[in-house]
Amino acid sequence: MKFLRNFRIILFLLTVVCSKKITAQERATSLKPIIDYSVASSWNMQFPKENSLTGYLGLRYLDNLKNRLLKVDEEALLDGFLHRPGKHPWIGEHVGKYLESAANTWAITKDPDLKKQMDRMANTLISTQLPDGYLGTYLPENYWTSWDVWSHKYDLLGLLAYYRVTGNQAALNASKKVGDLLCLTFGDNPGQRDIIKAGTHVGMAATSVIDPMADLYTWTGDKKYLDFCLYIVRSYNHPGGPAIIKTLLKDKRVDKVANGKAYEMLSNLVGILKLYRITGEENLLVASKNAFDDIVSKRLYVSGTTSDHERFKDDFILQADTAAHMGEGCVTVTWMQFNMQLFGITGDLKYYNEIEKSLYNQLLAAENPVSGCVSYFTPLMGVKPYRCNITCCLSSVPRGIAYIPYLNYGKIKKKPTILLYESANIKDTIFAKNNAALPLELKVNSQFPQNGLATIEVKLPREAKFELLLRVPYWAKSFTAKINGKSYMENENGFIKIDRLWNVHNKINVSFDIPVIILQGGQNYPGYVAIKRGPQVLSFDASLNKSDAYDKKISDPASVSLLNARQKLSDNWVGMQAYDLSIPKSKSNNKEITLVPFADAGQTGANASVWIPVKAHEKK
Repeated sequence: MKFLRNFRIILFLLTVVCSKKITAQERATSLKPIIDYSVASSWNMQFPKENSLTGYLGLRYLDNLKNRLLKVDEEALLDGFLHRPGKHPWIGEHVGKYLESAANTWAITKDPDLKKQMDRMANTLISTQLPDGYLGTYLPENYWTSWDVWSHKYDLLGLLAYYRVTGNQAALNASKKVGDLLCLTFGDNPGQRDIIKAGTHVGMAATSVIDPMADLYTWTGDKKYLDFCLYIVRSYNHPGGPAIIKTLLKDKRVDKVANGKAYEMLSNLVGILKLYRITGEENLLVASKNAFDDIVSKRLYVSGTTSDHERFKDDFILQADTAAHMGEGCVTVTWMQFNMQLFGITGDLKYYNEIEKSLYNQLLAAENPVSGCVSYFTPLMGVKPYRCNITCCLSSVPRGIAYIPYLNYGKIKKKPTILLYESANIKDTIFAKNNAALPLELKVNSQFPQNGLATIEVKLPREAKFELLLRVPYWAKSFTAKINGKSYMENENGFIKIDRLWNVHNKINVSFDIPVIILQGGQNYPGYVAIKRGPQVLSFDASLNKSDAYDKKISDPASVSLLNARQKLSDNWVGMQAYDLSIPKSKSNNKEITLVPFADAGQTGANASVWIPVKAHEKK
């Protein structure tokens, strides 16, 4: 079993290495916007020269490439543009989502098959653009109704991502034509349309185009795109508008904004934060922080997602079964994007912690690693409804997984930083204390998340003095980092700072304990507990247990322990973790319950549950 998994990793890395001969246009991964944010960034999603993950996340990343991105139905994604009108109102969103996922993935892997597919789809999409810039799937009599602006939003996100990694000028030109048409069509001037009336969910679907329009401004420097974003912010307060910022400043509750539709609201907030980074308008950031605080404190599941029937519900309503339609995949990904913006602005690890939680749990749980199919809603209790038919979530979830190589490593205030302790090979350029640019290689060897031991090899062409940061996970215990016997300690901001004269070849030994935490079911699931190990929420999986195992209630949750049960996994099981939840004072081994990470559970179609029943104590 271990050999097969290692073989898959080696095969993937050989694919990457063998595809390194690329054209001059393909070397355009270093393209940068021409307008810098006026608000200094603490962190930005970056594209290092190389970042190949070879552990657990690397396998899931590879699964996303091979089983989902390379298997998309190209014809179905493009048919609505080639044969207008599209078969359903939001058919136009899917190709843009694909292009963004593919661009981010190809920038890391340089997979030749993905490049060919991505080129075909981008070129076909661009060829369907009308002379006036229209790039939707509607007929003229229905332009700018329902989900038309929404689809143009995803055209922009996909084409700009494609331009960023390839330098393809046609993609940028097509994006500008879309932006020009939107600026001409919507606004406060006579003859222009009200964007609030051009989309569903109290206008939030249409106004979420603020996200890529802010990007279009940074890529082009054309002020009319910035003015359009400012118009959208004003439009929130139009009659019948969603009043997003006003409500979040006053009520500080996302469920009080418009109709509470989570995906569309978070999409707007991602754009609002980008606009803040451009303008520095403080209310944009304050409103966004209020939304974060409200979601985390009252509306966030233990798996790092939110929404019930696609909406924010009342305080602490967190039903987790299949009937609740919890954790829409689009919401999970957009929640991660929202936190990426907040982390980028502030550098505060409380935002990154939420990214990690979503990544290791709800995001990966939403895509079946065997088939590449996706569950629209991914319950914590019940069978995960994986499907391969085209849905918004089938297109969204791969976008989130494609972020993985940009989340394990980055630069915090321009300092190279290890954020996740997954095995990885990283190459980047840094600046030493004398401002000399140096190539840096980091090789992380670990078996995380199975255990908390890792080594980080730091390689340089010559000696240099600079700071390297190591994130100390909020859940880790006894975290230590040593070089040649010298220990480095965590500072108050959640990082270990190693500021030293580095040799050509250095080794950092990292160790930490991975605690097991018992989470109470609260008002939604009294009499139940969930088991969390490090960042991972664990789950019962019926295919790995005896038929009555789930009904064996835990009598004393505080005294349970986890025993390695990896031997219970079959050769074709994707994942390397399984644990027996050993119940003390049990007279029979029948009371052992086998748990796996929630992200891996249900991959065979079996019933799964994060919430485990607890035996009530009898009153004396």
